[in-house]
Amino acid sequence: MQIVSIDLTNQIRIRKQTCYKYMNQINISDFDYELPDERIAKFPLPKRDSSKLLIYNKGKINHQSFADLPDLLNPNSLLVFNNTKVVNARIIFRKTTGAQIEVFCIEPALPNSYEQNFASTAECIWNCAVGNLKKWKGETLKKKYICDNIEDELGVDKIENNNSLLKLKFSWNSGLSFAQIMDICGKIPVPPYLKRESQKIDNERYQTVYSKPEGSVAAPTAGLHFSNNVLQNIKLKNIETDEITLHVGAGTFKPVKTKFVNEHVMHGERFFVKKTSIQKIIKYLGNITAVGTTSVRTLESLYWTGCKIRQNKNIRNMTVQQFEPYQNNFQISVEESLQTILNYLDDNNLHEFEATTQIMIMPEYKPKIVNRLITNFHQPGSTLLLLVAAFIGNDWRKVYDYALKNDFRFLSYGDSSVLTPA
Repeated sequence: MQIVSIDLTNQIRIRKQTCYKYMNQINISDFDYELPDERIAKFPLPKRDSSKLLIYNKGKINHQSFADLPDLLNPNSLLVFNNTKVVNARIIFRKTTGAQIEVFCIEPALPNSYEQNFASTAECIWNCAVGNLKKWKGETLKKKYICDNIEDELGVDKIENNNSLLKLKFSWNSGLSFAQIMDICGKIPVPPYLKRESQKIDNERYQTVYSKPEGSVAAPTAGLHFSNNVLQNIKLKNIETDEITLHVGAGTFKPVKTKFVNEHVMHGERFFVKKTSIQKIIKYLGNITAVGTTSVRTLESLYWTGCKIRQNKNIRNMTVQQFEPYQNNFQISVEESLQTILNYLDDNNLHEFEATTQIMIMPEYKPKIVNRLITNFHQPGSTLLLLVAAFIGNDWRKVYDYALKNDFRFLSYGDSSVLTPA
């Protein structure tokens, strides 16, 4: 027994060394390309579905209009959306001296449930990023607001540092929920690369038409192209749809500043998948299209969490670490893994699976669940571009060269693509 144990330990050590040796060979500069500022879409087009749609199908590239998407998808397939809703997470406070302090709510701390936190009616605590922090000496900051002819103040106090974020306490007396307070006092946090303040148009267009549960500080932008008309045509084509929820954090904008990708620290994001959705995913295995990188991260993370539960039914840490898929070689089929989650939900009388993912999908990752990807065009040297490369390999350069030569618009408000790997 001791020899077997030592041998198993050595296997794990060798596998990890192999994993890190491989990742050391991925230089982030290999995923750079020249993106002129004028190619970054600063505003959305007048119509959601009028954007261009690049079609990559097993090495072949052409393009049509996004409105044509229903004709390009397979009947009897499954299209999975991320239905998260962006909150007005950017709140500007002004000191009596005139200094402006920007508070960016990243994730709830107390209550740590999004639903409970947004329902708070007097106070709540968030982990926040703070702009112009050196000007804030620790006093309570206040912001006046009026609702239904009632005037009140939103106060914010420092609680403690939490790594690179600050834990801040918000308090108010009007009896409104914090969700309402955000709507009144906050602004939509448009991406920093737009180099502009949020405007009225962003309140509608930086949301998907199917957004529901609040919690994101960035939009799942692949979904911004879907109009009600496109969704209706998808149903008419006998294409099944379903929704998962992953609340997008500010880390989605975090650039990879390290030379090698294994040195980059991925952010964690909470996701939720209903039991009925997992059953539908099992039904359509082999013919699943993910709308956006956040949907990919959620669906692929389902497999790895299912494997962990299968190994340890008493597991409590439902988190997929960023390099876990490269350090483990589970001999478990996708259907077995997903069925394990269904059994876990039944055993615990749950109707929804909840977990956290830090998964880093990059070249050499083999997708377990997702067969096709709908996504926008991403920043050079970003983890999102690494994910695209995981799906279509070095052809990502062909795709991006084609997009640049054919006047595609890039990033959040830009054009779209549908990628079908060989």
